[in-house]
Amino acid sequence: MQIGIWQVAIIAVVVVLLFGRGKISDLMGDVAKGINSFKKGLKDEDKDEPQALENKPSEQVAANSEEKDKAN
Repeated sequence: MQIGIWQVAIIAVVVVLLFGRGKISDLMGDVAKGINSFKKGLKDEDKDEPQALENKPSEQVAANSEEKDKAN
């Protein structure tokens, strides 16, 4: 059983009728903000990590990460 173009169109019409265009666009805006915030958080985390791990023996890195976990 495959979903055809007509089934997708009917589902889209039902969703628009149930929620209205305003609610759907607000929801999509919130999703976009969440994705952008997530990407920004990853970029900020990537910038901090190389400096923290640079030129440290693995034992020190492990000890530091355990201390951070206990603090959180």
